[in-house]
Amino acid sequence: MFLKFLRIGFKFFLWLFADVKITGMGNVPPAGTAAIVVTNHLGRMDAMLGVVLAERDDFILMIAEKYQHIWYWRFVAERIDALWLNRFEADLATLREVQRRLKRGDILGMAPEGTRSETETMQQGKPGAIYLASRTQVPIIPIGLMGTEDRVVMSRLKRLKRVHIKAHIGEPYMLPPMDRKNRDAFMEAQTEEMMCRIAALVEPKYRGVYADHPRLHQLLAEQDRGDDDRGATAVGNELGLA
Repeated sequence: MFLKFLRIGFKFFLWLFADVKITGMGNVPPAGTAAIVVTNHLGRMDAMLGVVLAERDDFILMIAEKYQHIWYWRFVAERIDALWLNRFEADLATLREVQRRLKRGDILGMAPEGTRSETETMQQGKPGAIYLASRTQVPIIPIGLMGTEDRVVMSRLKRLKRVHIKAHIGEPYMLPPMDRKNRDAFMEAQTEEMMCRIAALVEPKYRGVYADHPRLHQLLAEQDRGDDDRGATAVGNELGLA
């Protein structure tokens, strides 16, 4: 019930102060289907925007340990059944609980960069999401967020201007089987893959350390070919050729 009221309040805030454009909502699985949602992390609005977008009550949210001493974060965390995550230690208890919830069909939201980007561009990703996906064999759904930078949001709100937010939800994908003999190399390669899939969903100015990554360029080329194929199909349909 608390989550429902929280969603209503946040949606009302967005209706008043923001112009939100979302693409790819069809890629969000229905309730009872497990997935790990990963996004770039620009501002404080990101986490709650993810909860609103999911429209699911079985959302797993991890909150950094640094907020645990703030009373209203403790209040919210308790009511939405969030988990506290110690980012600087191997928080095995929290990770085991996340795995248990994923295996029962919940959906997890994560920002692999671990913290908000000070440069407002993508930073190096961490392998936590890959570890959980490999352990639970659930799909990863990349999301590219734009316009949620704290600086931009506060500047526009102070001038009573609407905040322009875009969220591109990518297609789910599964990890390949882990090579147990080369675990570290696997984790590194799959983290790069995940971050490049996020980078392919945002505008060039947000891509940061992944802007020149060869895998990103490959993904963008695949997107362009897909757009060309869809355009050709549409023309063929109009002409009665497809």
